Amino acid sequence: MAKTNPGRFFEDYSVGQVLHHAVPRTVTDGERALYHALYPARHALYSSDEFARNCGLPQSPIDDLAAFHVVFGKTVPDVSLNAVANLGYAEGRWLKPVYPGDTLRSESEVIGVKQNSNGKTGVVWVRTRGLNQRDEVVIEYVRWVMVRKSNPDAPAPDTVVPELKQALEPQDLVVPQGLNFSSYEFVQAGEAHRWGDYAIGEKIDHVDGVTVEEAEHMLATRLWQNTAKVHFDLTFRPEGRLIYGGHVISMARTLSFNGLANAQMIVGLNGGAHANPCFSGYTIKAWSEVLDKAETGIPGVGAVRLRLVATKGGEPFELKNDDGRYLPNVLLDLDYWALMPV
Repeated sequence: MAKTNPGRFFEDYSVGQVLHHAVPRTVTDGERALYHALYPARHALYSSDEFARNCGLPQSPIDDLAAFHVVFGKTVPDVSLNAVANLGYAEGRWLKPVYPGDTLRSESEVIGVKQNSNGKTGVVWVRTRGLNQRDEVVIEYVRWVMVRKSNPDAPAPDTVVPELKQALEPQDLVVPQGLNFSSYEFVQAGEAHRWGDYAIGEKIDHVDGVTVEEAEHMLATRLWQNTAKVHFDLTFRPEGRLIYGGHVISMARTLSFNGLANAQMIVGLNGGAHANPCFSGYTIKAWSEVLDKAETGIPGVGAVRLRLVATKGGEPFELKNDDGRYLPNVLLDLDYWALMPV
């Protein structure tokens, strides 16, 4: 009996299959320090225990995207070890903050499969949940992945394409228990702009850029125990190691601080596309568009829906060409909800 695991291929998935992912992970303040060194993230709620307590939380949580990466990384050996590409996200919700000392594990349910016309690959949809040591769901999301077939002659499964929400409704969002922005410290946060200062349709150029280094990407990907072959093994991508899409997401989110410093907590992921591959040496820049706004009913707390676009240069605010395809310089198109002081 073979002791090693080659990973799952497209023909190994079936709708309704539940995958319990291995190796739970206890997160510590070291996670935060490495995350802030890699990007560098500086939203105040994730940087200061005192700022977080002033906002009604017991301490500063682990960055929302760092928690997402931990949960995501658990799934890779079972979902995307043999992936060609991670294609998109939907229906993502942050349900509880993750604090240093919490232990996270992941489980996924296969909710869709569709073989591609070439007969060599197929798309697999999974709904993943990240749970803490109390079996509370802290994060849930859907993603879909293009996966190789091990045997191109294996019969194609019946096609099942799940129906997913185009966007979460404001009532789908969960505001962390105790969060209150009534005494929010704008000077400490770094900007004076509040929820009422942003208009639907407004676009923000975040100005700054960061050149991606291969060593940093590999450190980040290992940090989250993401074992996808395309991120490490050049025999799978001779043109270069593919930069983990989550690395691009976190870099773009960090760059968005300049103009959105008070978009403190990500609570919803409506959709996302890794529009073009990212490789070492690309300089990532970012811009955002305000898509919607909503009240939450929580003192001082508003929700803002944002499109976050990461590019490898080019003019800001350009996204697609006339036939609706992403421009070649666009790396990421992410649609998310964040909480902001009103």
